Amino acid sequence: MSEFNIKKLLQSVVSHGASDLHLISRSEPQIRLSGSLKPVNLPILTGDDIEDMCYSLITEKEKQYFEEHNELDFAMLLPGIGRFRANYYRTIGDMAAAFRTIPIVVPSLDDLGAPDIYKRLIKREKGLILVTGPTGSGKSTTLAALLNEINLTESKHVITVEDPVEFIHSNKKCVFSHRGVGEDTKSFSAALKFAMRQDPDIILVGEMRDKETIEAGLTAAETGHLVFGTLHTSSAPGTINRIIDVFSGDEQPQIRAMISGSLVAVVAQALLPKLGGGRVAISEILVTNHAISNLIREDKVHQIYSQMQLGQGNTGMQTQAQELLRNVQEGTISKENAIQYANNKDEVVKALNR
Repeated sequence: MSEFNIKKLLQSVVSHGASDLHLISRSEPQIRLSGSLKPVNLPILTGDDIEDMCYSLITEKEKQYFEEHNELDFAMLLPGIGRFRANYYRTIGDMAAAFRTIPIVVPSLDDLGAPDIYKRLIKREKGLILVTGPTGSGKSTTLAALLNEINLTESKHVITVEDPVEFIHSNKKCVFSHRGVGEDTKSFSAALKFAMRQDPDIILVGEMRDKETIEAGLTAAETGHLVFGTLHTSSAPGTINRIIDVFSGDEQPQIRAMISGSLVAVVAQALLPKLGGGRVAISEILVTNHAISNLIREDKVHQIYSQMQLGQGNTGMQTQAQELLRNVQEGTISKENAIQYANNKDEVVKALNR
């Protein structure tokens, strides 16, 4: 297969409205539509076919990196087709690849039908806002829409640190410094350390995956910056525990104090199949208030869930279970999927039976 084919394949991914393309030897190309994989009507690929296609998209330096490490992450723009995040890897010795489409037009919060609370959260001058969820749950899209809203309404300097850079924002009212780990900076933690000298108002950390990055993110949030970050956690209280657990026992009281003082909100998101096609975002939203700050500081994170169920009209908080039930009642998702994706299955099953 030639370069023409890979571009043609990626073109068909975009025109089908698919989110991903998978090239794996001993299988025909597969695309992900509304969350499910579907084979493309093409011959079964060999490792050599995939190598020919994939090497045509990268530089000699990237090719060398892949041959040394057997992994390569990058983002690319194909003029007239679209922007993609790509990962090359090996499976049983053969090259394989996964491509994710990145919309060139950054969506607005209204496009996503996002909850009203999001527009209030981004008015904060400082603090930490986390958008979490498993891979493919729309975290990057939600973050891009949050930054887009700021870009339309405020004059700020926004630094994004990602691996690789996904959405590219055009400067409307804000000015954006997009930094890719590996090409523009050595690591997330290094970029955060130097970001302090780059006069940022807002910092986006693509992944808070290690202790240094989490600590630097919390410090930036404490020192007067609005910091957005992502983690692969499925519930809001679980996100707080994950951050605390990265640190050793004797460091945890200080980290709990930092989180209780700087955490603004956690949005834990999942994308569920929508009845009639497409997908719908189900979000659990925790917004820090005085009661929640105290629970974090006093090591009572397990009590946060019941706090999230109180006074929701005023706080803008919602639990995943409530969102699942609301979507079942509105006929957006099936009961089966509500139960399958629920963090708290018993609660959802009981409520559905009522």
